[in-house]
Amino acid sequence: MRIPILAVDGGATKCLVVCAEQDGSWRGEGHAGPGNYQSVGAEEAEQNVTLAIHEALKGAGIQEPEVDIALFGMAGLDTTHDRLIIEDLIKNALRRNGVQAQEIFLENDGFAALLGATAGHAGVLAIAGTGSIVFGLNTEGKSARAGGWGHRVGDEGGGYWIGKEAIRSVLRAFDGRGPTTHLSALVLETLHFRHPTDLIDWVYSDSYTIAKIAGLSRVVGEAARTGDEVAKTILRRAADELFMAVRAVVDTLQMRRERFPVVLQGGILQNEALVRSTLTAQIMAYAPSAFIDAAKLQPVEGIIAKGKALLQEKGSR
Repeated sequence: MRIPILAVDGGATKCLVVCAEQDGSWRGEGHAGPGNYQSVGAEEAEQNVTLAIHEALKGAGIQEPEVDIALFGMAGLDTTHDRLIIEDLIKNALRRNGVQAQEIFLENDGFAALLGATAGHAGVLAIAGTGSIVFGLNTEGKSARAGGWGHRVGDEGGGYWIGKEAIRSVLRAFDGRGPTTHLSALVLETLHFRHPTDLIDWVYSDSYTIAKIAGLSRVVGEAARTGDEVAKTILRRAADELFMAVRAVVDTLQMRRERFPVVLQGGILQNEALVRSTLTAQIMAYAPSAFIDAAKLQPVEGIIAKGKALLQEKGSR
């Protein structure tokens, strides 16, 4: 049986798969765990994608379908090495479900989120959650990205980066290299430590996790709202980092003089008003015709919209 569109949103926390008609209407959907091989391993990511596809096909009442175009928005797709691994797990997931796909389209899940945020039109999406990344699409259909290189060497302005800066500030204050800050008491209390040097034992131990560090971003926000200058500086610097990524994408796509929406997503940009307001002001000053907008569609709907456009383009050839 034929399916025009198989759309897969393989995110860092879950997979969502939708079988869709050429007009974008849903015939079946499937859900499973994370699709990011970098966080759960290629084997588990493949199992999750396979399961979500199976559920979507079952929901549509289809077995061993022929798919016109299968579109994948996958977390963890950053390098050529990533692409090779993800292409392999995708092919296995399709094969295990008996899916014959005429065409396969693969992009980072952030690009899929952009397509959803702007409903496939030109615009910029800035995401700052645990990590950070910026994607853009211009009126010519060209795309660009900046950031999103992971917590070890990138993700500036995200929750992990903010939490790490909080710990650095506590240690600087303890040494006398930096100003005193309310973060010292709040960070130690949050982590149930008694002394700043306990932080050193923890960050180099097995109990240290990305999630725990990112969770400290809430402490920074709390301190900033009470007037702590160190905390406010960290959040302003987070906005600066995010703006540099937005500016890089806007410049790459030559959009500065154009009118386009900017969608701000992720826990930091949704919950930390100082970061959001500072970043918004910087964007408006740099690209006066830009405007802050809300997401139009969820990521998988953006993927489906891309599928519709590709099928229309194919049909017009």
